[in-house]
Amino acid sequence: MELAAEGGDERSEESYSGAVDLAAHYSRFRVTERTLLTGHSHQAWPDVSFDAQQQAWLDAATLVDDKWEQAAAVAEEVTAGWRRLLNDPNGDIALGQNTHELIVRLLSALLGNRRTLVTTDGEFHTIRRQLDRLAEVGVHVIKIPARPAETLAERLVPHIDTRVACVLVSSVLYETAEIVPQLSRVAETCARDGAALLVDAYHHLNVVPFDLRALGLEEAFVTGGGYKYCQLGEGNCFLRVPQHCQLRPVVTGWFSEFAELADARTPGQVGYGSGAARFAGSTYDPTAHYRAAAVFAFHERLELTAGRLREINRRQVALLEQGVRALDLDPADASVVELPPERRAGFLAIQTRHAAPAVKTLRSRDVFADARGSVLRLGPAPYVSDGQLRIAVGLLDETLRGSSRNPMV
Repeated sequence: MELAAEGGDERSEESYSGAVDLAAHYSRFRVTERTLLTGHSHQAWPDVSFDAQQQAWLDAATLVDDKWEQAAAVAEEVTAGWRRLLNDPNGDIALGQNTHELIVRLLSALLGNRRTLVTTDGEFHTIRRQLDRLAEVGVHVIKIPARPAETLAERLVPHIDTRVACVLVSSVLYETAEIVPQLSRVAETCARDGAALLVDAYHHLNVVPFDLRALGLEEAFVTGGGYKYCQLGEGNCFLRVPQHCQLRPVVTGWFSEFAELADARTPGQVGYGSGAARFAGSTYDPTAHYRAAAVFAFHERLELTAGRLREINRRQVALLEQGVRALDLDPADASVVELPPERRAGFLAIQTRHAAPAVKTLRSRDVFADARGSVLRLGPAPYVSDGQLRIAVGLLDETLRGSSRNPMV
C-alpha cells in the first residue's frame, strides 16, 4: 500500500490514494465521512482493535481467573511496542492506566530530603495540576517559561542543584507542537547533582522518531501513552525506568511484589520487585492492553514506523500551513505559530482569539479540531486525505471570517 509521501503538489493524488487505502482499516471510526484533525489528541483506532477488545472479553469468559497469565503475555507485547518507539530494546517499562498514576508513584519515591521540583509553564495538566497542588502544601516548585523552546534546556540547567528532587519537562510542548532541543544538557546536569529527570514524551512518540540514546536520555525516566499518535486508546501509558533503579515509591501497588507473594515477609519492611516492577500498580482491566497489542502489530505489518509517519505528518502539516497562509487572514484574527518544519512535531498551531468558537463551528461541519486557550490546533493523521485537508482549510476560512464579523464572538 502506498501512503502519503513528503513532497510537493505533484504527489497529491498519490497521497490521496494512500490515505483512502489506509482509511479502509479505520472504518468503524468513519474517517472518510468526517475530517478528524484531532490526531494530536485522539487518533482513530484501527478496526483490528475492535476484534482485540472482543477477544479480551472472550478470554475472560473462557479462562475466568486464569486469564491473568494470558493478560501478562499481552502486556509484554505492549511493553515491546513501547521499547520499539523509544529505541530502547532492553528498556525497563512500567505500564499504567494513565501517566498521572505513574508520575505520582515516581514523585512519592523522590520527595524526601529533597523538596524542590523544577518544571516549566508549558507542561500538560497531568504535571501542571499535581505540581501546583504540591506547591500548596510546601513543596518548592520552580516553574520557568517554556518559550522560547529552543533555549528551554539551557534555561532549566541553572535551577538544578543538590536540593532538586526531580526535573519534569516535555520533549514536545503540547500547546504548540514545538520540539524541545538539547535535553541531554538537562540530563547531564541532573546526573551531576543526583536529581531525577522525567521527560514527558506523549506528544513525541509515533509522530517524531524518538531515540533514547541519541537524545542522551539513558538515565532519564520517560513517560507517555497511546491515546494520541499511537492509536491505542485509553488505558495505555508507560514509565520508562533507568537501569539499576532502587527507588521505593511511597504510593505503591501490590503488583510490585507480585513475583514474591509466596516469599516470607520481613516485619516492618515493605518489599519491592526489581526495576520497573517498583512502579507497578494493582489489579487493572487488561482490555486496553489487548487493543494496544493488536494496534502495535498492525503498525508493524503495514510498516507504519515512526519515521514513515513523520514523513506523512510533515507533508500534511505543510499542506495545512500553506493553505492557511494562502487565506491571507488579518493577523489580528489568526496567525500561524511560526516554527521551522524540523522543529514542529505533529500539528499546526494557529493563534486566534476565535479559537474556541471556531472549534464549535467546525465541529458542526464534521471537521474535528480543538483549542488550548487562544491556540487552535489542527492535527492530521495518516488516514486523512489531501482532499479532506483542503476542505477543512476552506471551512476554517469561512469560520474565522465569520467570527471576525461577529462582535459578540
